[in-house]
Amino acid sequence: MSQSIIDLSGNWRLSSLDDATQALMPIPGDVHTALKNAGLIPDPYFGRNELDLRWVAEQDWQIEQDFVLEDAGGDWYLDITDLDTVATVEINGEVVLEADNCFRRWRPDVSRSLRTGENRIRILFHSSIREGADRQAKQPFFVPYHEGNSPIPNGNMLRKPQCHFGWDWNIAIAPLGLYGTIALKKLEESRIESVAARQTHTADGVDVSVTVTLFAKFPGTTPIFFSFGEDRVRLDMGLRPGENTVSHVFHIDAPKLWWPSGSGEQALYELAVEIPSETVIRQIGLRQVELLTDKDEAGSRFAFRINGREIFCRGANWIPADALYSLTSYEKTRDLLQSAVDANMNMIRVWGGGFYEADWFYDLCDQMGLMVWQDFQFSCNLYPSTPDFLENVAAEVDYQVRRLITHPSIVLWCGDNELVGALTWFKQSIENRDRYLVSYDRLNRTIEQALLKAAPDALWWPSSPATGYMDYGDAWHADGSGDMHYWSVWHENKPFEDYRKVRPRFCSEFGFQSYTSLPVIRTYAREGDMNIASPVIELHQKNVGGNERIAATMFRYFRFPEGFANFVYLSQIQQALAIRTAVDYWRSLKPHCMGTLYWQLNDTWPVASWSSLDYGGGWKALHYVARRFFQPVNVAAIPSEDGSEIRLSLVNDKMDDVTVSLSLSLLSLNGERTELKRLDAVCTPDAAVIATTVAASEIPAGSLLAWSFTASNGMGGEGHHVHGTYKSLDLQPAGLGLDVQPAPTGGYDLTVQSAGLALYVMIESETPGRFSDNAFDLAAGETRRITFTPSDPAAAEPSFRLYDLQSCS
Repeated sequence: MSQSIIDLSGNWRLSSLDDATQALMPIPGDVHTALKNAGLIPDPYFGRNELDLRWVAEQDWQIEQDFVLEDAGGDWYLDITDLDTVATVEINGEVVLEADNCFRRWRPDVSRSLRTGENRIRILFHSSIREGADRQAKQPFFVPYHEGNSPIPNGNMLRKPQCHFGWDWNIAIAPLGLYGTIALKKLEESRIESVAARQTHTADGVDVSVTVTLFAKFPGTTPIFFSFGEDRVRLDMGLRPGENTVSHVFHIDAPKLWWPSGSGEQALYELAVEIPSETVIRQIGLRQVELLTDKDEAGSRFAFRINGREIFCRGANWIPADALYSLTSYEKTRDLLQSAVDANMNMIRVWGGGFYEADWFYDLCDQMGLMVWQDFQFSCNLYPSTPDFLENVAAEVDYQVRRLITHPSIVLWCGDNELVGALTWFKQSIENRDRYLVSYDRLNRTIEQALLKAAPDALWWPSSPATGYMDYGDAWHADGSGDMHYWSVWHENKPFEDYRKVRPRFCSEFGFQSYTSLPVIRTYAREGDMNIASPVIELHQKNVGGNERIAATMFRYFRFPEGFANFVYLSQIQQALAIRTAVDYWRSLKPHCMGTLYWQLNDTWPVASWSSLDYGGGWKALHYVARRFFQPVNVAAIPSEDGSEIRLSLVNDKMDDVTVSLSLSLLSLNGERTELKRLDAVCTPDAAVIATTVAASEIPAGSLLAWSFTASNGMGGEGHHVHGTYKSLDLQPAGLGLDVQPAPTGGYDLTVQSAGLALYVMIESETPGRFSDNAFDLAAGETRRITFTPSDPAAAEPSFRLYDLQSCS
């Protein structure tokens, strides 16, 4: 049997152009990791090594591999994805491709460059730094970029992940490499270009219209098989040179629908398209999605309706899983997404400064029920609008949409992240707004038109944030329409209470920073660096003024902690308090507000940031607290505007009525609990109600309001409210104790006991793993049993450390 596909992944020879630096580079992979693994550069993430590694991105690199072709006859092409970014590909010394877009699929015809027997393929990676500068110089006018986010300049000239040039949470090393597939393929009679599926839902079932696009070089006929579930159909298709399309409609009489997590099952059907040389398989979820933007008294709505039911979106923003591609994996990404589901999230926003993620990323979201808000990859800069740039963008959008459109998890396609706001950030665009607004509009329309050409039924939102279509206003502070990015609490140093001064229809970004957990800090810092003002800790804080803002907020709400470890702990507690304040209030506004996506879910490297998951996937305090405040049925304390009363808000995201048994009590500072009242409250489906109110005068000085609840659907929870600030409380030592025993099913059973009042008890271990709960409260005489499951079952017996609010200061 003759060769028809030669997989070219594996180890390639990496070298500088003068051959002075040489290493093996696994493909898929990146240059920095290959150099690090060869011992030629230090770990970019450790200490201040980042500052010494700019030279890697300032020069060109080449990779080579030899392969044997048994018979060079016929039509051959290369199939390359995720080539980062400006690169020249040669076979046997002949240039076969000049690429300049990391987000496109390249399939050049290479038939004339091949020979029977030994062949050599070479990829020359051109410096992104130099290419960006060269392309900026050729623009008809200067196109500004955000210098705070991009300490490496001119990244907006290139179609590659914008966060590669820095960001206020990312390392700035401008990596390059090949992160997808590379294979040599023989073109038989045809190849599959794309597979699309459009759904029509009626009372009689669902019609799924499958459209396949084939490419052929010569006229001919090919059999094509369509399979959907157990149905299989053969069509014989006449081919002409170029692209050919063929469709078939499957009817499903009794469809099983795909629902977001927490709202129903994630039913999936297998769709297969087969031609003699290739088979493409997709998983299809049958679902309807609508974006409701109808006008009302406040402005206009922004709500998702899935299968006829409005869904409150609970979730976070996704950034790339790692700053260096070689350090990512399917398993690591699955763990991050599973953590989102475990925290009761049903949506993630794939932010516009990273990647269009791999197919298996969206497969996981399909399977887990995570709705995806998909940004196109433009963020926080202005961009060119020259014909060549827009043509490149249109090809990028066409490829990515055709690749991803069958995923039921993708419910929205958004043009960009914060480009409308960026028009007001730069001297050039402020002084000549018309020029830059027209330029932006050309880019935005190119994206929209390419999307709707590839997928006419796709839901389009022009930008995030945006108050509506064709609206270029301020969506950071206008909360009556569209989606909102609310950053006044962090960037403007407003108090947490300001979250209750806005009433967003859908808040797609808001956040507050904390330090990454101490065990993670120890992976990049030495003991002598453990100080918030040390050069290493400051370098691992990429937001200007971030460390000062964390510290200043502590002065506002807490007694200042003693020692670095306690500072790290308290930073995470106040982060959790900030985000909980926002989510609790905005969920109580339902249905006025129908979504809260905090910034951000994950980290790309070990850094102080807004994430709720540490680099490596460990849970910060925020993620444990998020699991509670995102619970579909929850009770939260919402102070009135004048502070005279505390309203206990009951929210129900489920499809049935829920009855909640609510117990309110007072907690003294020595941990004694005094019952205040008990009641039952009912909430209708998809609603929020006030279960009860407590007058502030009922809470004596030196006491906290506490509550616990159980719901008729089995959910439950607890919480406390401080009428004032934590620093005003004269907390007493809680006398915490910890008993550790091996768990019968693996891991460890931990029992925490308290002799007094212990707030925000956190258990920490140097051993990576997951606690069943954390950041919880204990009153005097209470215990809590926690399970710790190490990530590595063979790890040595871990040690544990306890924190609580009183002992940290």
